[in-house]
Amino acid sequence: MASNEPKTVDYKAPHPATAAAVKARRQVEGGLAPLIPDACNLGVVLRCLGAFNVLAMLLAAVQSSDVWQTSTRFLVIATVLEPSLLLSLALVCLVRKNTNAASHSSQWAVAIGLPVLLTLLVSLVVLQLLEIQLSVPEIFWLMLSRALIAATAAWAVVEYFRLRARAYSPSFAEARLQALQARIRPHFLFNSLNTVLGLMRGDPRRAEATLENLADLFRVFMRDARELVALDDEVVTCKEYLAIEQLRLGERLKVVWQLDDMPGDALLPSLLLQPLIENAVHHGIEPSSEEGTIAITVGRTGDRVRVEILNPIPPATQSRSGNQMALSNVRERLMLLYDIEADLKTGAEGDRFRLQLEFPYRKERRSRDVRRYFDPDR
Repeated sequence: MASNEPKTVDYKAPHPATAAAVKARRQVEGGLAPLIPDACNLGVVLRCLGAFNVLAMLLAAVQSSDVWQTSTRFLVIATVLEPSLLLSLALVCLVRKNTNAASHSSQWAVAIGLPVLLTLLVSLVVLQLLEIQLSVPEIFWLMLSRALIAATAAWAVVEYFRLRARAYSPSFAEARLQALQARIRPHFLFNSLNTVLGLMRGDPRRAEATLENLADLFRVFMRDARELVALDDEVVTCKEYLAIEQLRLGERLKVVWQLDDMPGDALLPSLLLQPLIENAVHHGIEPSSEEGTIAITVGRTGDRVRVEILNPIPPATQSRSGNQMALSNVRERLMLLYDIEADLKTGAEGDRFRLQLEFPYRKERRSRDVRRYFDPDR
């Protein structure tokens, strides 16, 4: 009877004979972030709806003398504002993935042109439905004023989210610096090289594979942390890291992967999962002299990607006081890219520490697309 328990991954160096069977996976390295905000994101939609409705209420209050007139004036404004805003967000959500690799001038044209056109269309429909009779000059100036208002509002939205992205730039720089410093720290680099030296005579093929893993890791660590990569590429990076740690820690480190439901084409920020897995090794395996298992599950639930990492908690006398800098940085990067649609939870459950990460399933194509060759069973 077949066992339903997940299999423990055994990291072995690939045999040269398997080189012809090495698979190619897409690695997305998307260049500059899109200028147009992600209108598919619930957080972006709620921010826009809240801000514009508050502004509409203030405008109605300024033009009115009492509460009743304010409410009436607000409803009049809302008859054009709400349909125009919702239609603009919906249309931008649909076209954004096809324009996010275009020039900034083209993205500005789309970001401002669509709301203006939709506002004019909604205004004409409202005039027809309410049977408001206006002269041609009056219609012209009405349409012109609303087009200017729509253009200004669209510019303000794009500029707000652009400045918000710039405000998080220190987090990206910090994430990259942390990755470099963590990887270059002596006990990781020197122990890895010493492990390779020990394998040179007895198992040269495995030593060569370890050096290739180390080179691949440093290549990824030098990449801009703002770039989005495919989930399968991020998992490969994690496996390359764990392969080196496996040689260093030996039987003390066991890893269980559950990837049957993983959407490999989902996009996420580069070096998002690897620091989380490194924390599991650093705080769950290294402090203890006993064998420990890290269980990593990556799957999809509806339109969301779910990642779960379980690692043992060493005895209190052996445990290290870990800082929350890496987790805080990951949370900031998730907030910038996914807003309120991403969730990161951590907590102890008995003698295990559980980390749960959820983020939306996105498959946007970026402006650059390169390929990396690897052995998925390595």
